[in-house]
Amino acid sequence: MNKLTKIGVSALCGSLAAVASANAGSLAVSGGATATYSSNEGTVAGNPLGMSSAISFAGSGELDNGSTVTLGIDHDDQNAYSATSISIATPSFGTFAIDSGAGGRGIDRYDDMMPTAWEETTGTSLGTGINTPSGMGGQSAVEWALPTDMLPEGLTAYAAYSPRANGTKANDKAAGGSASEGVGSGWDVLGSYQAMDGLNVFAGYSQVENNQDVAVASGDKKERVVGATYAIGSITVGYQWSKQEYNLAPAASTKFYENDAFGIAFNINDDLSVSYGLMKSDRTLANETSIEAEAQSLQVAYSMGGASIKVAETQGDNLKYTSGSTMDRDATTIALSLAF
Repeated sequence: MNKLTKIGVSALCGSLAAVASANAGSLAVSGGATATYSSNEGTVAGNPLGMSSAISFAGSGELDNGSTVTLGIDHDDQNAYSATSISIATPSFGTFAIDSGAGGRGIDRYDDMMPTAWEETTGTSLGTGINTPSGMGGQSAVEWALPTDMLPEGLTAYAAYSPRANGTKANDKAAGGSASEGVGSGWDVLGSYQAMDGLNVFAGYSQVENNQDVAVASGDKKERVVGATYAIGSITVGYQWSKQEYNLAPAASTKFYENDAFGIAFNINDDLSVSYGLMKSDRTLANETSIEAEAQSLQVAYSMGGASIKVAETQGDNLKYTSGSTMDRDATTIALSLAF
């Protein structure tokens, strides 16, 4: 998306005075809009026309010690502010970010790393209900991106921490209300490694303290991800495995989710690409019964400068981990996206 304008903002720099004095910064604004048509078979649906809009504000400034500060604010659709973050990139100690918990931090970076022409296999209009790892990506948390000069060449690593991983958010000088008294602190560690030309290997681990008694939970919540993608010429393939252990004790509660995902994408030229993705997710309850949900999606995307047209044909079985023919559905999603 192209920048619309830049506005000098001394207020941003003033708010950072407690860290170090800063030079006058700038605020860049960018945005985009997408119109969609969704046709979902096997279910009652309303108006198939939809639209999403997004405006992003990126503030930046520089501290006296050479560190750079970035403020990110996203406004999606009808949300007030859907995501906010403050990042401080230091010369020697990496980048520290405070995030409001909108996603994309911690192990949530690797929730679905499969190559795609447009959207994740579970991200079309079908509404699969498949559970993927989130870790501290859904929490108000602090993330540390380790400096590259501390790591072997080709390795990228992160660590994230939330003092109360209950998903609640608060303004400054306030504490978030407790959405779940049984949830304590949480942390993530993750990294990716460019092992050779075209090959990227990634892995992550997350743990959230469970303060509930043994009648409700048998252990802490744990999430794991491991996978790889390989690009050769215009083709990229990938596979990843993940597991989310909830360790809840009641018989009808979730013990764990275990996922397998596969993807292949082909860039026909600079403007046209196609992809196929498959995700299988097994939900096992505390009473050891299980059911597998599956989603697969064939996608095409074509770009024309600042506009793009995208189509996804998606099929799902046992959606939302519910068996029966009514939960086996097909969907066609068509989107026109504009960037400005």
